[in-house]
Amino acid sequence: MTAPLKLVIFDVDGTLVDSQGDIVAAMANAFDRAGHPAPSREATLGIVGLSLDKAIPRLAPELGPETHSAMVEWYKDAYVALRAQAGAAASSPLYPYALETLTALHAQPETLLGVATGKSRRGLDKLFEAHDLARYFVTCQVSDHHPSKPHPAMLQAALSETGVEARDAVMIGDTTYDRDMALAAGVPFIGVSWGYHDVDALTGAAAILRDFRELPGILTNIWEAAA
Repeated sequence: MTAPLKLVIFDVDGTLVDSQGDIVAAMANAFDRAGHPAPSREATLGIVGLSLDKAIPRLAPELGPETHSAMVEWYKDAYVALRAQAGAAASSPLYPYALETLTALHAQPETLLGVATGKSRRGLDKLFEAHDLARYFVTCQVSDHHPSKPHPAMLQAALSETGVEARDAVMIGDTTYDRDMALAAGVPFIGVSWGYHDVDALTGAAAILRDFRELPGILTNIWEAAA
């Protein structure tokens, strides 16, 4: 009997790559151009995972919609400039053992890989090009086409595209937005300990990943328990 397909969906920033330096710098640039005090590093990292049109109003609720819209574009411009200056691979390095783990999972015929990210399609493509990652993923959900996390639309689309049932998928991420999205979609959530939200906030996770090399064993445990 053929084993059912499994789907492992990854968040990107704070989960697969560490892009916090460029995120904080780009946000500070957007606030500077708006003539508004920049948020703290902690505040900026706290909104990573949200789409920019949701994140910036949360950081500066006292500013108006027109300013928020301009700041979204200023952030994007600054982020692109920072990435061009250092190169995407250097400005958003992969976390330890991420590539090795993706390679091992990709080699399993029954395991499909996906991405659900607040990044734009353009930003994800640049990152994939820098790290040669596109070949690993069969479904990629980005902010251009979906409501912001924690709305479950990204995961629902990934499940629909691959034909995988929610019980046979997992969402791996570093924020409460990833967790809430997964729970809303009925998909088990695995938190990572190295990301931008405090790991203690990731309550309700099926497991907490502290080293990418632990992932294959954790996946086996989750799916065997659900069988």
